Amino acid sequence: MKKVEVGGFTLSKEQKRLVNKVLDSGRITYGPVTEKFEEMWAKMHKVKYALFCNSGTSALQVGLHALKEKYEWKNGDEVIIPALTFVATMNIVLHNNMKVMFADVYPDTFNIDPEKIEKAITKKTRAIVVVHLLGQPAEMSRIMALAEKHGLKVIEDSCETVGATWEGKPVGSFADVSCFSTYASHLVVTGVGGFACTNDDDLAVRIKGLYNHGRDGIYHSIDSDDKVQMIGSRFNFIHSGYSYRCTEMESALGVGHMKRFGKELKRRIEIASFYMDKLEDLIDNDYIELAYVATGATHSFMLFPIVCKNKEMRDALIVHLEKNNVMTRFMMPLLNQPIVRKLFGNLDKKYPIAADLNNRAFLIGCHPELTQEQLAHVIKSFYSFDYESYSNK
Repeated sequence: MKKVEVGGFTLSKEQKRLVNKVLDSGRITYGPVTEKFEEMWAKMHKVKYALFCNSGTSALQVGLHALKEKYEWKNGDEVIIPALTFVATMNIVLHNNMKVMFADVYPDTFNIDPEKIEKAITKKTRAIVVVHLLGQPAEMSRIMALAEKHGLKVIEDSCETVGATWEGKPVGSFADVSCFSTYASHLVVTGVGGFACTNDDDLAVRIKGLYNHGRDGIYHSIDSDDKVQMIGSRFNFIHSGYSYRCTEMESALGVGHMKRFGKELKRRIEIASFYMDKLEDLIDNDYIELAYVATGATHSFMLFPIVCKNKEMRDALIVHLEKNNVMTRFMMPLLNQPIVRKLFGNLDKKYPIAADLNNRAFLIGCHPELTQEQLAHVIKSFYSFDYESYSNK
């Protein structure tokens, strides 16, 4: 059996056509294709601005930078993040010279727990970074109410969750700034890329400028009006910014992928349902727990999570699966990363649910390139493992 990869990507004829059209045009910097991609993204997520850059991490870093600058936050002010997430969520706080404060997560959705957020709030708290993990939306209505109560700003880290909804609203439409990734193996793929989205005119201008070395965000493209103010803004730098731009070629890949995204999202949900149905006996025997879709949410299933009875079972099962060419990944370990231990020490006792998931959870692929033959092989591989030998560890 060919390897069942965790992620996958197929380049369509339409994407090739659009990329070649860009190359033939001679225009590869920000232009009409990127503008179209941004418009499509904004429309799907019901936001006013969707601003394309070179990664979801860059979008998050700049989004926090723009908020810090606008509201005059100080170095050392605090930002709350989940204790279970990809390391970039932490890094963007550190890179903005702010203090990371962790909050534990739910054991079933793996997303940040609003009650734990409130316990982490201090007089120096300025923002919450909410991660929609693996395609599952966090409880945005509760979190936004909590932020309003305490006068905090919110960033949605939606890098792993595109097209999902919470209580009928798209992820990315709740917060002051929301960020997405279009990295390889994500839900919409441009190779590299990301979006910062907002409904705030001022934040949009700041984000545009910070993407472009700190240039005046009023000017964004060589196609902008040739009014004196616009011309003067071309090389008017008002922030200490970054070079986080993308090209028309990445945008061409994105526009092409968006045209089939709805069909692919439906296929991901079908695959997740197949896993949940076929692995039901393992759940009944209390060997594993599977993905849970929260009430009020739809799920994008960027990856499919599995939680084993104990660490020994998890470790042995993933070795077994990979020997059978079913590729795996650990959940989203953060607390046990060397850099976290170096900066903060061992935090496992403070955030026991995240620590437990680090020990017992892992991920398998749920992408639309998987064939029925591969899916059947995944199920067969799960059932050929000796769970009883590890069930009492």
